[in-house]
Amino acid sequence: MEKRYYPYSKYLFETFHKKVYKITLDSGFNCPNRDGTISNKGCLFCDEVGSFSRCIDANLTLQEQIKKSIEKLSSQFKAEAFIAYFQSYSNTYAPLEVLKKVYDSVFFDERIVGISIGTRPDCVDGKKLDLIARYKHPWIEYGLQSANDKTLEFINRGHDFECFKKALIETKKRGIKVCAHIILGLPGENRSMMMETAKKLAILEPDGIKIHMLTILADSPLFELYKKEPFYLMSMEQYCELVCDILEILPPKTVIQRIAGTGFSETTQAPKWVNRRFEILNNIDRIMLKRNSKQGDFFNNLKTAQTVN
Repeated sequence: MEKRYYPYSKYLFETFHKKVYKITLDSGFNCPNRDGTISNKGCLFCDEVGSFSRCIDANLTLQEQIKKSIEKLSSQFKAEAFIAYFQSYSNTYAPLEVLKKVYDSVFFDERIVGISIGTRPDCVDGKKLDLIARYKHPWIEYGLQSANDKTLEFINRGHDFECFKKALIETKKRGIKVCAHIILGLPGENRSMMMETAKKLAILEPDGIKIHMLTILADSPLFELYKKEPFYLMSMEQYCELVCDILEILPPKTVIQRIAGTGFSETTQAPKWVNRRFEILNNIDRIMLKRNSKQGDFFNNLKTAQTVN
């Protein structure tokens, strides 16, 4: 069934005309929110390993990680090309010469056709962005999580929405594509606040978005908070309905990189349904079909309202 939103898989095939998969990498970088520069506590929702993918064997070198992933993805999914995705921690948080050496090292195989760098909006500057702009098909993934500054302070994010906005504008100015991450269900946020985050983000017209349901991981500060004072968590149906509301206001050309996670059940404390990925995706398809709606249906209305205001 044709999706009523613009999925990442479709974007990749339209761009490269072959089967392309992301390879998640741990490059060994740190985070200013953990090393004491901003804080040593990390974000409220991060666990001991910074919420990185446990598919990664961080003991391997970058090239070993890539070779292992290429072998697996080629065998299991007939993948033909790959995006090197620096996922763990803040992957622009190092001197320029270190970043160049690390980024250069992933292009040893001609099947690496692009690079995607996960980081924080307060960990980039003009020189770093100029460097990244020189690579093939560059993307930067910025964690926003919420556009509400009080929420950002509560989750110990260490930056505000204006910082994210400036980073996005400077990044897009250099021809680097931007994927923004947001989290639904953060403590203290109601539906109106979550939709406001989506609206502010939609107006900025990001190239891509990842929508996450708040997941309480073992060993995270959030888990300790939840054990002491349990707070409300959305049901799967509520989450899916809200995702559809957000899809309808996003620009039609924004690539939906993720709306359902692939978490690890042994570390997920709540809500347990977040690991039922295909059920979530099927529910979203069903809701949009029932509504007879699609991504971007209300984006022009949103833009017009913004212009009037």
